[in-house]
Amino acid sequence: MRPKSVHTDKVPPGRAKISQGMVFGTLVFISGMVAREPSTGKTVPGGMAEQTRQVLKNIEAVLQAAGTTRDYVIKTDVHLTDMSQFEAFNREWEAFFPNNPPARICTQAGALGPTFLVEIDAVAGLPDKSDK
Repeated sequence: MRPKSVHTDKVPPGRAKISQGMVFGTLVFISGMVAREPSTGKTVPGGMAEQTRQVLKNIEAVLQAAGTTRDYVIKTDVHLTDMSQFEAFNREWEAFFPNNPPARICTQAGALGPTFLVEIDAVAGLPDKSDK
């Protein structure tokens, strides 16, 4: 079995040559997403809440391209540039994953880029035929 790259035009390409996601067996691995608007590629205006919302939308777009949904997200790694903004991040997180939230780690990172406040990667499962 070989990994299969996942790509969607609903997420702007990054600067590095990486896949937006990879499917291997029944798992989907999503690269770290930042708060870039799909139409312009620019960082979304606003603070932690607005950026978190966009990052989660970008993750959702890759999940859809891979054939799954947020309901199948198993694990995420979250990197914030400032842990004092955790509450703003967490409100958006809880709104996105209101039920059965995935396992998560949340750490403070150094600079994520010139204007990014949050980066999130994810691991999800693919629905099996009995789930449809």
